[in-house]
Formats: sequence, structure tokens, C-alpha cells
Amino acid sequence: MPRKRLLSILAAVSVAVAGAAAAILPMTASSAAEACVAAYSNSAVYTGGMRASHNGRNWTAKWWTQGETPSTGGSGVWADNGACGGGGTTPTTGTCNHPNWVAGQFYAAGSIVRYTNGQYYQASHDNPGYDPVISTWYWSPYTCSGGGTTPPPGGGSGSFPVSEAQFNQMFPSRIAFYSYAGLIDAVKKYPAFTTTGSDTVKKQEAAAFLANINHESGGLVYVEEINQANWPLYCDRSQPYGCPAGQNAYHGRGPIQLSWNFNYKAAGDALGIDLLNNPDRVKNESSVAYQTAVWYWMTQRGPGTMTPHDAMVNSRGFGETIRSINGSLECNGGNPAQVQSRVDAYQRFSAILGVSPGANLYC
Repeated sequence: MPRKRLLSILAAVSVAVAGAAAAILPMTASSAAEACVAAYSNSAVYTGGMRASHNGRNWTAKWWTQGETPSTGGSGVWADNGACGGGGTTPTTGTCNHPNWVAGQFYAAGSIVRYTNGQYYQASHDNPGYDPVISTWYWSPYTCSGGGTTPPPGGGSGSFPVSEAQFNQMFPSRIAFYSYAGLIDAVKKYPAFTTTGSDTVKKQEAAAFLANINHESGGLVYVEEINQANWPLYCDRSQPYGCPAGQNAYHGRGPIQLSWNFNYKAAGDALGIDLLNNPDRVKNESSVAYQTAVWYWMTQRGPGTMTPHDAMVNSRGFGETIRSINGSLECNGGNPAQVQSRVDAYQRFSAILGVSPGANLYC
């Protein structure tokens, strides 16, 4: 569906998620005789291209993930590199294989880097790249020699306040692409998502997010914008990077219908995924699709005055999330039927979660 989210590219944080919390070797060519890389750790953060061994096989992460055991199922985040052995297994203790710290580079909570002093530091919070020795960054020294390693802090695993049964009740007609596993994989990317405030606020935020993506995707049924006549309209040629994937490439995709080349650029930069050149990843990879929706929810205010996340955790009400997502077309009487559709879904989902929807439902 059309989207008029004319976001300033200057407001987008152009970062690449880097670093991880397990002793992972750089990606190398796979072969039948390849040695097993470092063993998979359930608490580690893995970003695209990082590797781990599990059950005698090497695996490569396609995008950011945490807590999903390597397999060919689930959200599809793991690529099977084949059986490993021959050269032995890289030890998970006694050796550090973490990257050098880069000033100004984003590091997710749990990332481990080698600082210029030769010591390793572990991030306990997401950070845009400040010096690890600055105490306000909440880093602590990390030791990975001798008796083992300190596991990284969690990134939201197990904290989403909606069970799979409740999710299926909310979306009885959803297509398989919009899997619960893909959603859970994506929400870990932003640890504050649905984990801020009281249990009531957490459930209200979850219901509000799901109600809005329900509206945008027709109940998690549509992956791409239906009206193909609009597809050529989302290329802003004034941007210095242009539209490398083509004039028609930046139409609405995913549960929040991400649109415009500058939004694909901003989302991709923030998530560590090249969506500007590969926008179809949003329609082909479940976790990536959900990640774009969570990215928008947590970081963008669109035509509103705040992000949807801030609206819910600061008691501004569900109506303010509508304003942030599509308020220029729906709020202030613009399209009351569309607003009512969102509100109806929010009230229904709130009831499933057993929580009051709160005040200020309309915009």
C-alpha cells in the first residue's frame, strides 16, 4: 500500500552490526575436510557471515541471530556448510578470535572486541561505537584464556510477551512466510522492544505492534504491495545513492510494508543488511521482513512526533502509533475507517493477551 514516510536520511543511523560474543572464526570456503569452527553458543550473538559448529557440522549465519540452534528449519537464519572434522575443533576456551574495535562502529549488546591495548571488552548495551574504556559505555573486561569465557548478556530471547498459541490465534489466516520463529528471531535485534515498563505496558506494546502489522499486511497474508501500478513511485532519485536495484524495486514489502529507497537504505544500514541493493530479501526471508518492521517501530517517527515504541512506553496511547506509521493519510479525519481497522485489531489482541488497551486509541 502507498506509504508517505518522507524520513530524513540524515536521521538514519548508518551502521553495520558487527562483533559477536562467541569465539567464531572468519568465514572461509567450505570443504568436506574442513575443521570444525568454534562450537555454537546459545547465548552468543551471531551476525551475517559468522560461523559456528554444531553436531559435527559447520554453519553460517545469514543475518543477526541469537538463541536459535543451527538447523535447516526455524527462521532460516542458518546455512549448512556441511560435515566438519579432520583438522580438529577450534577450542571454545583459551583462544580469542574476536574482531578489533573500530571507532564509531555500532556494536550490539554482547559483542566482544579487541581494543588497541590488546585487551578484550564486552558490551552490555547496544552502543554506537564509543571507546570501550569509557565507563559510561558499560563495558567490562572480557577474559577468554584458561578456564573459559563469560557468556554475553541476553538480547531479548524469551522475553516477547506473546506465545506462539496466542500469535496463531491473532493471525488465523497468516501465510507460512510470516512464521512465529521469524518474529522471535527479529525482535531480539532490539532488546528494549516489548521489554520496557510494567507487564501491562509490555503486553500493550506487543498488541499495538501486532495490530499495526496486521493492518499493513492484511493479517500477515500479503508480503508485497498489491497495487503494482504504484511500484515505480518509490524511487527518490535525489538521493546520492539512487535506486541501484531499479525504478520499481522499492515498493512496500514485509509486515509494515517498507517503502522508498531511502527507507530501504536506512533500515539496511541499521540492521547490517544491504537492502538498498537487495530489497527482495524483505520478501524472501521471514526474519528480515520482521526486522524491518521492528526497526521502523523502534527508530522512526514517520509523520508523527515520536516513535511507536516511545508512544506506548510513555503512555501516549495506541493512536499515537497510528500517527507515526501512516498519520499523514489516516489521522485527523483523513481516513477514519482505516484508523478504526487498526483500533479494532488492537482491542482484539489486547483481549487475547488479557490486558487493558488503555486510553487515547484514536489519532
